[in-house]
Amino acid sequence: MAFADHLPISESLGVFVGIAGYDWLAEGQAEPLKAAIAAIAAGGIIAIARALLKHRNKR
Repeated sequence: MAFADHLPISESLGVFVGIAGYDWLAEGQAEPLKAAIAAIAAGGIIAIARALLKHRNKR
């Protein structure tokens, strides 16, 4: 399987929509750059955690 098959696209998109929606409701305007940065960071953390857990389960 390719690396792209393991990217957490739906989780990252959910984080983006959640943060942008919260900003919009709380402050009256959304900040898409802040939401995108947080979504990329969350996606990276999820991908690393999946890789570590997969590696741990193979032992």
